[in-house]
Amino acid sequence: MSAPAIRPLNSSLQTIAREQLYEESDKIHENLGILKEWIRKSSHLRARTDDQFLISFLRGCKFSMEMTKKKLDMFYTLRTHIPEMLADRDPLDDKLHRIIKLGVGLPLPNTEGPGTPRLMLMRPGVYNANEFTMPEVMKVTMMINDITMIEDDNTVVAGQIGICDLKNVTMAHFIQMQPSLMKKMSMMWQDGMPIRQKGVHYINAPSSFEKIFNIFKSFLNDKMKSRLFIHSSMDSLYKVVPRKLMPAEYEGEGPPLQEITDDWEKKILSYRDYLVDDSKLYGVDEKKRVGTPKNPSSLFGLDGTFRQLDFD
Repeated sequence: MSAPAIRPLNSSLQTIAREQLYEESDKIHENLGILKEWIRKSSHLRARTDDQFLISFLRGCKFSMEMTKKKLDMFYTLRTHIPEMLADRDPLDDKLHRIIKLGVGLPLPNTEGPGTPRLMLMRPGVYNANEFTMPEVMKVTMMINDITMIEDDNTVVAGQIGICDLKNVTMAHFIQMQPSLMKKMSMMWQDGMPIRQKGVHYINAPSSFEKIFNIFKSFLNDKMKSRLFIHSSMDSLYKVVPRKLMPAEYEGEGPPLQEITDDWEKKILSYRDYLVDDSKLYGVDEKKRVGTPKNPSSLFGLDGTFRQLDFD
């Protein structure tokens, strides 16, 4: 068999992959073969089998085959059962294209070093909550995450650090954040993506955000909860995140937001065939799943207190 088609890592990322992710370069081909054979035998699962895609799951799960299978299955299970965020992903769709051009979620172009995490800047306040819904915005964010998962070795190997700027977020935005949506978003972030989340830092948070924040945290495991931070000032943020990596609008040394947004619009559009095929060709068929089929109730069911969120 031919060698796997995987981009070589730079030396810094090679060291992280070896020491933190337990990657053994001479066993990658074998690991990929085992994973592809499991996919072939999993009659309910329609999954991509290209090497660069699958290696992101192995790396994200520290080469635990059991964890990788579980994560890959959940990746496609959620894509089937959360269609409002993960189906019909044509970036030329008028509404989706308009969201892309807003730059709500932007992986920043620079990293602190060749082996350091990627910063992901999220700006929910730039979309009009009376024109777009959070699931529509999340659909674009997940398209970006899928691209970084196969294209960005810093994100996959060193991890991702989120910076969520809540400037200009309104009550209309918060009303969209009902518990059922937060549960789905938390599962996508925590259980359905192989990207190593190193933390999320919130800035410019209004006082009304506390209720949302506490409910979202309730859906996370202890490790993820410990990686959420609210900053009262930019100085606080810049004690843990290098200022120089941020866009010019944040007094950083990176490119301006419009340039980053334009670059990502071009990149997303270049992936149009990939994204359209992803919605049409891949997912799960619960009728063929061995054991108990999954459904929205079993995946996202909410108990009692958090069924509906009201703001006084």
